[in-house]
Amino acid sequence: MKILQRIFRFLLKSLLWFFGVTIGLVIVYKFVMVPITPLMLIRLVEQAKDPQKEMRLYKDWVSLKKITKHAPQAVVAAEDQKFLDHNGFDFEAMEKAWENNKKGKRLKGASTISQQTAKNVFLWPGRTLVRKGLEAYFTFLIELIWGKERIMEVYLNVIEMGEGIYGIEAAAQANFKKPAEKLSKSEAALIAAVLPNPRRWTPARPTPYIIGRKEWIMRQMNNLNPVGMGS
Repeated sequence: MKILQRIFRFLLKSLLWFFGVTIGLVIVYKFVMVPITPLMLIRLVEQAKDPQKEMRLYKDWVSLKKITKHAPQAVVAAEDQKFLDHNGFDFEAMEKAWENNKKGKRLKGASTISQQTAKNVFLWPGRTLVRKGLEAYFTFLIELIWGKERIMEVYLNVIEMGEGIYGIEAAAQANFKKPAEKLSKSEAALIAAVLPNPRRWTPARPTPYIIGRKEWIMRQMNNLNPVGMGS
């Protein structure tokens, strides 16, 4: 019985520490910029192991007020058109992705911007059940504690947008030699167009596929209600 009691106490303390640390970190990041993410560290290790790659980590945090309104509109059009309506999860998209996967079709991601933000800020890449469970947990927390505007601000500042390039400001400077607040609608759509694989494609040298995707994103931007963020 004593052994069981010790195990129970240990598990209880571990759970309390887990909830305390994770909830505390989410609260801190509601007000403080995210200094670095697990993916950034992983990419740095990958670069260090590859002699053909240089060590690159370009990021420059900017507030949502310093980001053109076209940027949130473009990523919503490209990645998550129900962003302002859902509570972190697009169950309809998840069901479609599950059905397509069962039919053997090309798997299309169903992650919302909230889920992508939670994954990028707090977790590592992967598809294990533990990692997906933690992603759902952090998604719930940031939706509850941060709200949509902060989620978008963090997303636009930490998302991978090229080889060693993170965030809209670094992407704008690297590809168009201008700050994020000066990006045109077309430039913002180009940056959003490469997000499925930003290390393969670049907005500065778009392929015919990326140009076509950019045009599709711009049409979606015209059809969507204003996101109501940015300048």
